[in-house]
Amino acid sequence: MKKLLCKSALVLSLCATSSLALADDFPFKKQITARQAFMQVYAYNLGLLGAMAKGEADYDAKIAAAAAANLLAAANMDNSTMWPKGSDAEAPGLDGKTRSKPDIWSTYPEVTEKHQDLTDALTKMAAVAGNGLDAVKANMGAVGKGCKGCHKPFRVPKDE
Repeated sequence: MKKLLCKSALVLSLCATSSLALADDFPFKKQITARQAFMQVYAYNLGLLGAMAKGEADYDAKIAAAAAANLLAAANMDNSTMWPKGSDAEAPGLDGKTRSKPDIWSTYPEVTEKHQDLTDALTKMAAVAGNGLDAVKANMGAVGKGCKGCHKPFRVPKDE
């Protein structure tokens, strides 16, 4: 009897879980989830460096160097499979799921150039972040500009 109850409970929980998964399903779910997680890695590491640069956290050479190295590693990662054409905010079924503009794919050479600008800024940051707070501060502007290079033209603002 216990086995029957356990099996029944398992079947019911699987059915409930799968119906929840189906209800949350939308086109490009895995790709959008992956790229949002990828951006969270960027945000976390930028936050560490930014807090030091703003004086909101004490400068720590080891943490600064690690955060800058993480950012550079992320910038060098091939994440092209996370960005399939048609996975933008204007695509049917994706409203509210992503903030990517559709022109990210029609102006792809520009996106590549902007990404290279970010990678160049992160290369410089990674080379000096462990050398003192002044080095972090001196490079934060270029890193921020590199991020904005894609976020400004290719991402729908939050308030739209």
